[in-house]
Amino acid sequence: MVSLFRGGEWSRTLLYWLASFGGLLLVYGVATWLPTLMRGEGYNLGSALTFVVLFNLGGIVGMLVAGRASDRFGAPRISAIWFALTAAGVFLLSVHMPLALTFTVVFLTGVFLNSAQTMIYATVSIRSRPENRATAVGWTSGMGRFGAVFGPWLGGQLLAANKGDWGFTAFALAGLSSMVFIGIAALRGSNRTAGSGSEQKLVGAH
Repeated sequence: MVSLFRGGEWSRTLLYWLASFGGLLLVYGVATWLPTLMRGEGYNLGSALTFVVLFNLGGIVGMLVAGRASDRFGAPRISAIWFALTAAGVFLLSVHMPLALTFTVVFLTGVFLNSAQTMIYATVSIRSRPENRATAVGWTSGMGRFGAVFGPWLGGQLLAANKGDWGFTAFALAGLSSMVFIGIAALRGSNRTAGSGSEQKLVGAH
């Protein structure tokens, strides 16, 4: 645990934790309150329940797509892009659209959201040292669980206050924050890796 905060590691550790917090806030907040939020937008109960099914089916497809995409472009980049697309999808759901289009947006949001969170764990694993990799991934997942609790609570509070429309905005902002946090953490990790590589070349030259 101490090794996660030594030197410059503390900043990346906190960024990973914050990204995971926002990601699981979004995952569990949307999964819990999506039917209620969509009924508030004027959709009937049958359609609202279908949204949940499509959202979870999208999550299954998303894992397969994100895995291949991360192999090609890198997990940090895919996580950041996926969170941005998730935020856009969640915000679009606050607009009453034709049912077929709404089904499509819900499915795509599920594709991006569930795999975006998983790519955080992949990023932490890739960017951690072998001796503390398991600890880094475990604590990132554990701190994210606070978001998993806070997300459903936040959605419930907004609905209780008759501000369901703000639920979409709040969840979209959580997605944007996770995009920023994982992006900054990834950039810092790249800079550190590049610096280490330069040092090794200098040592080899001497």
